[in-house]
Amino acid sequence: MWRAAGPQHHAGRPPDRDPDGSPVHVGAHRAADPRKDTMTTHTRRPVARLAAVAAALTLTLTACASDTDESTDAGSAATSDDAQSELTIAVHNGWDEGIAVSHLWEAILEDEGYDVELEMADPGFVYTGLAGGDLDVNFDMWLPVTHADYLEEFGDDLERVGTWYDDARLTIAVNEDSPITSLAELAEQADTVGNRLVGIEPGAGLTRITKESVIPTYGLEDMDFVESSTPAMLAELSGAIDSDRDIAVTLWRPHWAYDAFPLRDLEDPEGTLGEAENIETVARTGFSDDFPELARWFGVFTLTGDQLFALENLMFNENEGERNEESAEQWLADNPDFVDELKAAADAA
Repeated sequence: MWRAAGPQHHAGRPPDRDPDGSPVHVGAHRAADPRKDTMTTHTRRPVARLAAVAAALTLTLTACASDTDESTDAGSAATSDDAQSELTIAVHNGWDEGIAVSHLWEAILEDEGYDVELEMADPGFVYTGLAGGDLDVNFDMWLPVTHADYLEEFGDDLERVGTWYDDARLTIAVNEDSPITSLAELAEQADTVGNRLVGIEPGAGLTRITKESVIPTYGLEDMDFVESSTPAMLAELSGAIDSDRDIAVTLWRPHWAYDAFPLRDLEDPEGTLGEAENIETVARTGFSDDFPELARWFGVFTLTGDQLFALENLMFNENEGERNEESAEQWLADNPDFVDELKAAADAA
């Protein structure tokens, strides 16, 4: 049973490229060189449904009661059926939205009788594995910028199955009731937020963009830009909200903080933080032929910002990234029509 390491994941991670697509160093969150990725260990989680276990047991008992030829035939049929139900989901190390959605689909598919394995790796290994047919599907390809190099390198050996989220972006956020609505207003109203902009890790791409683009463009040089860490920023954000104090922080979508706290993104009229990206589902070549029903499900699958933030908040904030399978099951229980509506959309497509 695979389990995310709590502190590594519930803090989140900023995208690792500038708005123009050039790679930037992101400290502990991501490898600076996308070609210097690492693979982590993984384990297979058995199918959860008792019906699948009961069916396998029935086949075994029937085979034992039959003659040798019949036993062999029954065993071959069981093996074939099992092979068609096995699925490996590749998950990027440290990317909260991908971890959350992968566990969500793990819960959905195991309830449908599939044998699901989550394999954790950095993006280079993920896309190499997909292109080579060793992995089946990944729910976290950021396009058109962040993972463009991987698409160019491996695209001929990948299936682009669908887009499930279309508002992945870097942000500067304030408390929802702040009088500031735009980055263009921040310099004149800096005292409202204590003349501070609270950031994350010094090596993060978001920090670099803030220093090199946001601050000079909007004349924020006189503000105190605090470079700290993602957990420290979130702790300060939580404290400000609890004490009804105005605050400005560097953030990104998707992130569970948008569900945990009443926040508003500041408008960026000069486009210093870049455009929104899509998050796509990609699979190995031949996936749609081997799993036509799943390909239809994945193709129509989408999450709204509120749905994703709620899932991430439950998984990484409330449960601290320590009970991801339970978190996914709880989210599905809180959204009882989600799977039925997804299947209906796939049938209508």
